[in-house]
Amino acid sequence: MHNVLIWSQIVISILLIVFILLQQRGAGGSGLFGGAGEAYQQRRGIERFLFIATIVLIVLFLASALASLIIK
Repeated sequence: MHNVLIWSQIVISILLIVFILLQQRGAGGSGLFGGAGEAYQQRRGIERFLFIATIVLIVLFLASALASLIIK
């Protein structure tokens, strides 16, 4: 069971990295300089999916990390 948790953490972490990088790609160049002058925009379509999926992956990763500590 411990091996399954380790492999699930590896897969979740890779997906998390990919999703975060995809979000940063859509941010534009002004994000490099603090995003000055940008107005708030509501997330729609793929941006909303990436945002929600990233939150879900974070929760799954934390849950698997806690389970890994408990099961050890």
